[in-house]
Amino acid sequence: MLPKPSSALLQLNGVYSNFDSVCRASQASEPFNLRLLPCERLAILGPSGAGKTTLLRLMSLDSSPAKGEVIFKGRAGQRWSIAELSHHRAVMPQNCQVAFGLEVKLVIALARVARTSDPLVSEIVLHAARLARADHLLARRCDTLSGGEYARVHLARVFAQLWDVREGLILVDEPLAALDLALQEHILQALDAFATERQHAIVAVLHDVNHALRAFDRLLLMKEGRLFADLASNRQAVPVLESLYGLALECLGTAANDFVVSPVSKRSLMACVR
Repeated sequence: MLPKPSSALLQLNGVYSNFDSVCRASQASEPFNLRLLPCERLAILGPSGAGKTTLLRLMSLDSSPAKGEVIFKGRAGQRWSIAELSHHRAVMPQNCQVAFGLEVKLVIALARVARTSDPLVSEIVLHAARLARADHLLARRCDTLSGGEYARVHLARVFAQLWDVREGLILVDEPLAALDLALQEHILQALDAFATERQHAIVAVLHDVNHALRAFDRLLLMKEGRLFADLASNRQAVPVLESLYGLALECLGTAANDFVVSPVSKRSLMACVR
């Protein structure tokens, strides 16, 4: 990974949001302060309903905080137009349905609609689709796709949007949820390679702790609409993850001298007691 510059790409300063959908307002009374650097890989983890997607929307400037400010590339969020923003950040939401049976290649190309001149759009769409392993779907209609195929199309849309940009921001909400094991591995590597080449930062909402620990620099842990912890992605994070989820975890070594995390089964605990 490239060295990280000192200037922030994204900052949340004293940000308050309405998390009423996931918790009582009294529980969400603490402000968020966050600083994200170019090239950084940040995974957002937490129990279901913790407010992860709400936070991602604030970070993407798709919603405004109830209080505080979000600053992207040195400029306050309200000073960005939608067209300008589309040149610098790309978002893959958790549910990204297309209302009509549009062709896949058109959906990917729409990522670049804010550009007044885009002579290479067809070439970029093809390359972005290949990177997301969706090039065989280009002539298909979106309403004929499976969940996994649909996810790859929208990831290709993210790639196309920031294909010719440097130091942009990629925000993805559960990008691996509908993919099989092999595709999960490919997409993680493709995201990292794409972002590294262009010095993009990545923020991802994830449920798989091992993906977060292996492929991201930093973990932002949320619980009941509040920041539970902000820490490096390494073995020292495991006890904090146990506290976050209320679950005993064990670290299992791998052949590559790495580790994976697994819940301690009740069967194992009973065997230890005996």
